[in-house]
Amino acid sequence: MQNFDEIIDRKNTSCLKFDAMSGYFPEATDLQPLWVADMDFKTPSFIIDAMKEKIDHGIFGYTRPTKTLIAAVIAWMKDRHNYTIKEEYLTFVNGVVPAYSAAIEAFSAENDEIIVQTPVYYPLFQHIKSNNRKVIYNPLKENDGYYTMDLDDLKTKITSKTKVLVLCSPHNPVGRVWTKKELDDLAKICLDNNIKIISDEIHADLVFTKFTSLASISKDIANITLTLNSAGKTFNIAGLNCGYAICHNDSMKRAFDTIVKKREVNSINLFGFVAHEAAYTKGHKYVDELKSYLASNINFTYEYFKNNNSKITFVKPEATYLLWLNFKSLDLKHTQIRHKLLNNAKVALNDGTSFGIEAAGYFRLNAALTQEKLEEALCKIVTNLH
Repeated sequence: MQNFDEIIDRKNTSCLKFDAMSGYFPEATDLQPLWVADMDFKTPSFIIDAMKEKIDHGIFGYTRPTKTLIAAVIAWMKDRHNYTIKEEYLTFVNGVVPAYSAAIEAFSAENDEIIVQTPVYYPLFQHIKSNNRKVIYNPLKENDGYYTMDLDDLKTKITSKTKVLVLCSPHNPVGRVWTKKELDDLAKICLDNNIKIISDEIHADLVFTKFTSLASISKDIANITLTLNSAGKTFNIAGLNCGYAICHNDSMKRAFDTIVKKREVNSINLFGFVAHEAAYTKGHKYVDELKSYLASNINFTYEYFKNNNSKITFVKPEATYLLWLNFKSLDLKHTQIRHKLLNNAKVALNDGTSFGIEAAGYFRLNAALTQEKLEEALCKIVTNLH
């Protein structure tokens, strides 16, 4: 059994979350980091053991995905998500974000329109701009902290230049797990308008309700969808730079693979392959234990705010370890909230406005840390923001 209560010092280990704070939060020092979306839990031993075995072999030359790795990915998708895929659908990539950027180039031309549903993981609109495409914003609807898609607004935004819709599923940062009906309704609009969908499903393993992979719904939907995924979030191995794309449509896959090769997005670290195979062959029990601990942390946070009469609120996420905190009841400007978090509470959270301009008053908190450290952070937040 994994010990999620073990406190591991990550400082001075080239850790982005801990060692790069001064660059991202220059206005404050001595911060407790609750921002970057990786976990403070040790990578499970079965992955470390697999990597040690490869190290003991002593040669780290060029590599490729093995048949056993491919079989592990196929089995994982079937066992965890009831999604049947074939080997020919897979393209291994050195990360979901690089693959996403490659897909933008593959499925659209310069000045074409790409739809995003904000507030959303910010690289999803940053890479549209860096590819010289136009971002079309289809903001989510919010009702008492619960978000849904605004499909009526979506229909009004589509033009002849609209080529791609980007789906974050499960959604980061609002924590929604879209229902099969929501996904089906969205996909029908895209089918009617010849729009391809890039579905970022990297948080799919970390769900607390039923998850449906978009491409698993129907052949027609699969035919317009590129799915991006990785074990990186689930097993805390994001630094090994490995992931995969799933595409049922031959012509879409050829277009995507062409750009992947052009950009060397298929150049993957040997240990990324090794870690993924170990994760997907031995990781089922670990994921169940991890989700239980994360759910406990989420409930702990919810009760902590409630029991301390805090005006800070959030809707418990249906997936992920990321909490979308609402500070609006504090009657403070967004800049004042940020200042208090950094300079008074001494905690580093993700600024909500980085996910979309409509997210003023929100900040994202990463709850994937020991409950002891989480309580320490919550105490500082509640004490200094009121």
